[in-house]
Amino acid sequence: MPLALYLLALAVFAMGTSEFMLAGLLPGIAADLGVPVGTAGLLTSAFAAGMAVGAPLLAALARTWPPRVSLCGLVVLFLTAHVVSAFTTGFTVLLAARVVAALANAGFLAVALTTASALVPPQRRGRALGVLLSGTTVAMIAGVPGGALLGTAFGWRTTFLAVAVLCVPAAIGVLAGISAREDRPTAPLRPELAELGKPRLLLVVALAVVVNAVTFGHFTFLAPVVTDVAGMGEWWVPATLVLFGAGSSAGVAIGGRLADTAPRPVIAVGGPLVLVGWWSLDVLGREPVLLPPLVFVLGVLSFAVGGTLIARVLHHAAGAPTMAGSYATAALNVGAVIGPVAFAW
Repeated sequence: MPLALYLLALAVFAMGTSEFMLAGLLPGIAADLGVPVGTAGLLTSAFAAGMAVGAPLLAALARTWPPRVSLCGLVVLFLTAHVVSAFTTGFTVLLAARVVAALANAGFLAVALTTASALVPPQRRGRALGVLLSGTTVAMIAGVPGGALLGTAFGWRTTFLAVAVLCVPAAIGVLAGISAREDRPTAPLRPELAELGKPRLLLVVALAVVVNAVTFGHFTFLAPVVTDVAGMGEWWVPATLVLFGAGSSAGVAIGGRLADTAPRPVIAVGGPLVLVGWWSLDVLGREPVLLPPLVFVLGVLSFAVGGTLIARVLHHAAGAPTMAGSYATAALNVGAVIGPVAFAW
């Protein structure tokens, strides 16, 4: 795999850490800024909504720029939003900064997905996407728990600054790793948008929304399942999250390989297993012995299927070279918005 892929994955790691780190920081943010914890929770919703809207919007705005320029610019915008977040004393400013960070994150991921696909031959595209998405799974295993520990020891503002610092080598890496010959000419926007009319593409996008909605609908409320349903101690919450992250990492690796050779069986078999597996959590999650291994398996299944669906979106949207990544990113984040809201009811 090209070095540029790993440099892109570093940026995805920093952004993935930011996306999920608020779970361990909300009480400190609420106390420091003088707002209820429920109000502070709007930071999570704002980020998810910004991701869903920002993917197609930022991809369309940045499509006339060389990928190297747009990727670096979006990393710098993301960095700036976190510096502002670290020093603000007002909740409204923090909320606005989270929306800006989400827009930059979504735009970066949308461009990075299409750029990663262009860096390798078509038969290795799934593995390339697996490397890129590994940044998110490593963030769940190491970045999010590390951010929570950093916030507990030194305050939530330190965690935001740490994410900003991670963006510096990522931006330098993008400039150094994405060469001019990897820049692609821009196709007209209207034909790219017309790709969304393809029935197969719409089907894959819809499947991605459903899989991510079910995954994040349950994952969001995993902590109370551990403590209330299974009756396990609070220290099992981070341990269970790490298990899910480890399973996700394995799932991305497995899905990355199978997406190139056997995508249909992965979706046809793995998709229903994801749905059944997460729903079984309501019953099997009551057993402390079964819950940890079940969460690991669900991480494997969810991200193997999710990664394969991303690869299929890019495959069926081949006529949208600059917008295909935004379709995949938007689909996943629409699911991430719908799932928690639906399951909260």
